Amino acid sequence: MNRRTACSPYHQHGVGLIEVLVSVLVLSIGLLGIAWVQTRALSSNNSSMARSMAVVASYSILDALRADRVNATAYNGTVTTNACPDPGTLVQTQLSNWCNELAAALGAVANTTGEVTCAADGECTITITYDDSRIGAGGNATQTVVTKGML
Repeated sequence: MNRRTACSPYHQHGVGLIEVLVSVLVLSIGLLGIAWVQTRALSSNNSSMARSMAVVASYSILDALRADRVNATAYNGTVTTNACPDPGTLVQTQLSNWCNELAAALGAVANTTGEVTCAADGECTITITYDDSRIGAGGNATQTVVTKGML
């Protein structure tokens, strides 16, 4: 007797569905990976923008110092963006405007500060410190931008 065992099509039920489910699982893991990469890129772009705004603000106060070389050492000091100085004299007004510029660009919080240090020979150092918690885990949340220039 020659008996053949033929595979019945009824024994294959659900195999195609399992293949589709595995494909959807692999695709969803890939899409989650792409979403994570996009999130990291956006975070890095925001961090880069904050650094660029700090550099622009440092050049802004350097330009004000160049315009008022006679009083350059009067600008020496630190401003905190959550308590900007009141405008009054030209120096106070320039520092107040700069402080407000820092607050608008980097946040009006206690740990966002700008420091101006000018020597009598015209060499100035601008130090801006701000919170960059957008960097995420593994990075330093406090960033510092130092710009040196001659008047």
